[in-house]
Amino acid sequence: MPDLRLDPYVVDVLMRDLAGHDRKPSAFLVFLSLWHCTIGARVRSARLSLRQIAEATGLSKSAVQGALKHLARRKLLRVERASPTAVPVYTLLRPWGSKRWRPGATP
Repeated sequence: MPDLRLDPYVVDVLMRDLAGHDRKPSAFLVFLSLWHCTIGARVRSARLSLRQIAEATGLSKSAVQGALKHLARRKLLRVERASPTAVPVYTLLRPWGSKRWRPGATP
């Protein structure tokens, strides 16, 4: 299993902010799972179904839906759909970073 490197901000600030302040620990779990599928895999975005995210995190699909909405509202996630029934493409946003992240760059 490859190493998963996280930006220190994710553990030092975001975890406490999402789980403690916002009372949305599910949002933090979904964020970590999406980090693994995108930045951890050195790609910009990932096309994932609710079921795939739910299986990866151990959360219910409804908990994942709520977490995704919360992350999008907090501007930590961009969700794009080709049509209302298409599998969404998720892109993590890192508003705390001063540099734009590029695929292949060290996260």
